[in-house]
Amino acid sequence: MSLSLPSGKPRTTRLRPLARRALAWLAAVLLLVGGTGLVTVTAAPPASAASIADVIPAPASAQPSAGVTYILPSGAGIFTQTGSAAAADVGAYLAALLRRSTGYALPLAQASSPSPGISLLLTGADPAVGAQGYQLDVTATSVTIRAQTANGLFNGVQTLRQLLPADVESTTVRPGPWVVPGGRVVDHPRFAYRGAMLDVARHFHPVATVKQYIDRIALYKVNHLHLHLSDDQGWRIAIDTWPRLATYGGGTQVGGGAGGYYTKAQYQDIVAYAAQRYVTIVPEIDMPGHTNAALASYAELNCDGVAPPLYTGTDVGFSSLCTTKENTYTFVANVLTELAAITPGPYLHIGGDEASSTPAAQYAAFMNRVQPLVTGTGKTVMGWHQIGTSAVNHSPGRVVQYWGTTTSDSAVTTAVSRGAKVVMSPADKAYLDMKYNSSTPLGLNWAGYIEVRTAYEWNPGAYLSGVPESAVLGVEAPLWTETIVTEDHIEYMAFPRLPAIAELGWSPWSTHDWNAFRARLGAQAPRWTAMGIGFYRSAQVPWSTGTAARYEAENATISRGVVESDHAGYSGIGFVNYDNASGAYVQWTVTAAAAGPVTLRVRYANGTTVNRPMTVTVNGATVAAGMAFPGTGAWTTWQTGTLTANLSAGTNTIRATATTANGGPNVDYLEVQP
Repeated sequence: MSLSLPSGKPRTTRLRPLARRALAWLAAVLLLVGGTGLVTVTAAPPASAASIADVIPAPASAQPSAGVTYILPSGAGIFTQTGSAAAADVGAYLAALLRRSTGYALPLAQASSPSPGISLLLTGADPAVGAQGYQLDVTATSVTIRAQTANGLFNGVQTLRQLLPADVESTTVRPGPWVVPGGRVVDHPRFAYRGAMLDVARHFHPVATVKQYIDRIALYKVNHLHLHLSDDQGWRIAIDTWPRLATYGGGTQVGGGAGGYYTKAQYQDIVAYAAQRYVTIVPEIDMPGHTNAALASYAELNCDGVAPPLYTGTDVGFSSLCTTKENTYTFVANVLTELAAITPGPYLHIGGDEASSTPAAQYAAFMNRVQPLVTGTGKTVMGWHQIGTSAVNHSPGRVVQYWGTTTSDSAVTTAVSRGAKVVMSPADKAYLDMKYNSSTPLGLNWAGYIEVRTAYEWNPGAYLSGVPESAVLGVEAPLWTETIVTEDHIEYMAFPRLPAIAELGWSPWSTHDWNAFRARLGAQAPRWTAMGIGFYRSAQVPWSTGTAARYEAENATISRGVVESDHAGYSGIGFVNYDNASGAYVQWTVTAAAAGPVTLRVRYANGTTVNRPMTVTVNGATVAAGMAFPGTGAWTTWQTGTLTANLSAGTNTIRATATTANGGPNVDYLEVQP
């Protein structure tokens, strides 16, 4: 249903006024600076990390060298271990990252000892680094990363990325200088398994989105991506022996829509892309519950032989495979065999949660038959913690994933007593789909609200009674997608909480300190802005404004306007559409470390040719009045304009107000550049 406006236009048209208003703002700003086109802004040289220790996850050991910095010269090269193709691949990855933002050639060469420039060596590392760790040395003349494996080199590269200025993440050439603070890091993970989970079943997410998420999690040394490939709402992986699973069962999603699925070639592309970033894909086929998409695809999987309709709701616990039919086990064996063949990682996740429609005895009998099917493919069984019940047999090396909200669970302690390992994902701490607070526009709250501090303030090694740290394989941050539709939605819910979970998985518990972490987390803001991540700006975190800081319009104070998301290309979780009325406004709260001039950038869209004048004020003082925002030609055409203003130290309010009944354009965000 569309809502009518005072002008008689539908709400979807009213969104455009906000974009028009932003355009008016920009046009007026341009008038203020005396130009007729957009002003070119040259950013101040980006600052480097204050110390070699100021990264996430916190290193096991970091020793700064006072007064020492390395500045990457334009003629620098990248040197990789002689004779190692894997090290050369890591070097090529680093070179590609640096070339796009620095514009430097950064030629690759082989070496067996440190050279001026950046060296990636597989000799000489501190023995403490182990298989995944690294040693990083930064002097005035060179950067050297040493490790025992190429995986360790890759993790060292992620630390180097964070020590470079945030603009290193830019996809266009930036001015530099490219400064790295001096010192030594000797680093290694607390837990071997550090995971994120993406539910592609409730809402389907295409290959490009999954790859983008892999890139995001790899920066924080997350090394497993668990893909929830099947559920009641959709089946997302092609299976040759049961083709309707994907072609029919993958044909919808929560709320309706086309859904989708991955061909085997696409899935293998994801697996290969992840492997290049030392991320292992963990595929999940949830069973015997959460199976309506499969039941709808093949009637013979139902006990009564009748296929139910496809499902687009969000209820759980109503579906079950027919555990007493032999054909069910043929189905499961076919699926697991085909999936194992295209999954080089060690785990097949068989779900096992919320199977309330399966009687307990049948559930145990089903799991006792299915686990050997997994191990028969050469893989290790992984499942939600319900598979740990005493009635279910223990398979070699089994991993149970705990998602409960209590600090004791008999199924987990039973599994551990039989030799199982545990991946910790308590829903009230680690579920990224939980709302931050009551006003969060996305997500659920059945496990409670999870602010950043809540996500950070728990100890995976001492969380469950009866489960010693030696039994904990690691941690994982699941992101269920009942309400998560776009890539921007994923990033808004994952950041800043995902780095908090990543630190719990990597860093020694001795480094755990909320105040230190929140400072390091706040310093990530310019980096995320450069990466285009529309993150949630938690009030618990002192977000850095050392480089351009982005303030999403949907998170601002809005008067006579609404948050919308029906046009392509916006950042964050949406954009703001002004009502067609004079006096409507969007107001941002901006914190400045010091008083002084800043550059304000507004991203807007306006699909019409109508000008909608706006007034811009900073702390109540008019910066620009009566600015005209001409049309951008389409509601998916976003433009950016700039103006200059003076901010006060501390909290500032920046308001864009419509001055005519035409309202304003759609506004996506405000960026503030010191």
